[in-house]
Amino acid sequence: MAKSANAASDTSTPAEAKRGRGAGKAGDGAERHETIYQQIREAIVEHRLKPGARLREDALAEVFGVSRTGIRKILQRLALEHLVTLTPRRGASVSRPTIEEARDVFAARQLVECQLMPWVARRLKPADAKALRQLAVDERQALRAGQQSRAIQLSAQFHQRLAELSGNTPLAEFVARLCSRSSLILAVYGASGHLGCESHDHDELVMLLETGKEERAIAFMQRHLKAIEASLSIEESTDEAPDLNAIFA
Repeated sequence: MAKSANAASDTSTPAEAKRGRGAGKAGDGAERHETIYQQIREAIVEHRLKPGARLREDALAEVFGVSRTGIRKILQRLALEHLVTLTPRRGASVSRPTIEEARDVFAARQLVECQLMPWVARRLKPADAKALRQLAVDERQALRAGQQSRAIQLSAQFHQRLAELSGNTPLAEFVARLCSRSSLILAVYGASGHLGCESHDHDELVMLLETGKEERAIAFMQRHLKAIEASLSIEESTDEAPDLNAIFA
C-alpha cells in the first residue's frame, strides 16, 4: 500500500527512484523515514546544520538513499516544528529565527516552565536529581572544552527532563519543542563560550527542587530564563550550502 502511494505521488527521476528502492531493506518505509527525520532534527538542534543552511531535496535523497517524496514529507514535518523554513521556488532551509520570534519563545518558556516547578518538586526522586546534576556537569565540561553546540544541546536536555518529571506529558512535549527552537535561537544570537547564565544555575535549581522550595524554584527559573534571553544579540549571518555527506556520513 505504501509502495503504490509513493509511486503515484513521487516526482523523482527513475535514477532517484532506483536509489530509493535499493537503499537497504528499510527503503522508503515509515520506520526509515522516522530515522531520517531524527537524524536531520538532531543535526539542526546540535548545529551541525546551521541556521540558514539550504536543505536540497535531491541532495538529501542522495545522502539517505530514499526518494525525494520521502524527504519532502520529512522536511514538511520539521517545518511544522519551526526547525525548517519552506519557501516557494527556493525550497527548504534551516530556520533562522527573528529576534521577535526569540522573544516569543522565551515568553512561552516563562509561562510554562516556571509553573511546572512545583509539580517537579513534588515528584522529584533522588535518582532524578542525580541524573539532572550529571547533565549540568556535562554541560559545564562541554563549555570548558569549547563545545558550544554540545553545551546548548545538554542545556536543552536538562530543561526537557525537568518538564518530563512534572508528569504532564502534553506540556513536556511543548517544552521540548520550545527548547529545540531555543537551541536555534542561541545558535543565531548567543555569545560564544557561555549560554547566558551562570554555570552553576542548573545545580542550584536542582537543590531548590530537592528541598521542596517551590516558590523559590519558580523565581529562580524566571531569573534563569530572563538571563539567557538578555544575553542574546542580533548578528547577521549568510545562507550556506552544507556538506550533507560529511554531516550524515
